[in-house]
Amino acid sequence: MVETIYSYRDKGAFLLHDFVVMPDHLHLIFTPAETLEKAMQLIKGGYSFRFRKEFRKSHEVWQKSFTDRRIRDFAEYQRYKKYLWMNPVKAGLCERPEDYRFSSASGRFSLDPLPQRLKPEDV
Repeated sequence: MVETIYSYRDKGAFLLHDFVVMPDHLHLIFTPAETLEKAMQLIKGGYSFRFRKEFRKSHEVWQKSFTDRRIRDFAEYQRYKKYLWMNPVKAGLCERPEDYRFSSASGRFSLDPLPQRLKPEDV
């Protein structure tokens, strides 16, 4: 899943700011290049194709829809980032966010800068 996300990020489909891939869902904070729907179509479709090919499965991987929220300012971004990073801790998958390897909290992944509208006022 992480490879799929980064393949579309590298192709310019979106800017990736933070993420966590959980066993049964994922959270992304990103800025789509076109529309949110198009970016999610690429991610979900790309992963489904790869999953079916690699695991020789034919069942659906995703629910038909997704939930989206617009982040309006830096304070809201910080809240969502904390929520996202704490997901694996709350699920008992690790003790600290940085210990979970499928998350931007691990520090193992390159991320794109936030859009100007989400940067703190003093930056």
